[in-house]
Amino acid sequence: MIILGIETSCDETAAAIIEGKNARAKNLLSVRSNVVSSQIDIHKKYGGVVPEIAAREHVLNILPVVNEALEKANLTPRPLPASPAGRLARRGGAKGRGIDAIAVTFGPGLITSLIVGIETAKVLSHVWGVPLIGINHIEGHIYANFVGVNPKSKISNPKQIQNLKSKISDIKFPALILTVSGGHTMLVLMTGHGKYKIIGDTRDDAAGEAFDKAAKLLGIGYPGGPAVAAEAIKSKVKSQKSKVILPRPMINSGDYDFSFSGLKTALFYQLKKDPLRLAEGEASKDWKKNIPEYCAEFQQAVVDVLISKTIKAAKELKVKTVMLSGGVSANQELRKQMEEKVKTELPKIQYLAPNIQYTTDNAVMVATAGYFRALREDFIDWKKIKVNPNLELR
Repeated sequence: MIILGIETSCDETAAAIIEGKNARAKNLLSVRSNVVSSQIDIHKKYGGVVPEIAAREHVLNILPVVNEALEKANLTPRPLPASPAGRLARRGGAKGRGIDAIAVTFGPGLITSLIVGIETAKVLSHVWGVPLIGINHIEGHIYANFVGVNPKSKISNPKQIQNLKSKISDIKFPALILTVSGGHTMLVLMTGHGKYKIIGDTRDDAAGEAFDKAAKLLGIGYPGGPAVAAEAIKSKVKSQKSKVILPRPMINSGDYDFSFSGLKTALFYQLKKDPLRLAEGEASKDWKKNIPEYCAEFQQAVVDVLISKTIKAAKELKVKTVMLSGGVSANQELRKQMEEKVKTELPKIQYLAPNIQYTTDNAVMVATAGYFRALREDFIDWKKIKVNPNLELR
């Protein structure tokens, strides 16, 4: 089964082709192409994504990105048999073969960005005569964990993985997923494919948003997550000896919810009291030497809360797998410390984190989620699919 994935929920225009084979009940995936056109450099000067600009860039990039994904996968789409079941039952050589289904993100996200991907998918679904699958963006991030690159494959450019055989992780349910991104921080209980229950959510700022705001306060650029992490590595001060002390919001709240707006405010007041900082937006050379220490403490505060809540939920819900997902799951400290904590406190629990190239917005994760929905023939008529910027995971 060959799936075309399309992702335009924010500022990445992405398309990918995956091929899934259900051989002896072991789902095998082959990532045929993975193309992402990023707008980071465009939005960097604004300190965040500007929806109108993002939408215009999507319009310019969507067809070239889809065409590039098809070309790299060596595919020539053509109308297939009318029945969805008939389409999925087709077998044969992959070269020159058509697309079996199109998976597209229809929410949540920026409405003007989502519209570009949805309208493109609708047209292609109608013209090619292939079924359409609507994918929740959060679900896509979850399924990034189901794509694993074969370690024996030699990758010259990890940003453009092509024609690599990938075995879907043997994930055991129930699974607990910590989804952390610029717009979402939540704990999701997954009891099976397509079966989700949100047990914890953010009450205000998501972790990724908090990183962006912290980076802006510190004047170290955008996007905030990578900027804070890069500075934190430079810190020579251990957390317990740091002069910068920030709170761990809601770490002992007794529930699984998150809140990071207060952490950002605490950082703001710490900076305001710093005698070496001349004024907001200005700083002495000596003060700039303290930036790594501020970043290390801020990052550790976020990581401590995320890990504490996840471990607590995993124990109480007796899950068999713990997963990370979302853009912030690329944070090396979060990945390392979460793995160490799971190994020490939950030694019998499986721990998974997606490959780095699939942590940020991409279409491989969308196509993979679409593959599992296609197996259940969970399609939607192209005339009925609608953009939902506030779509909830269900």
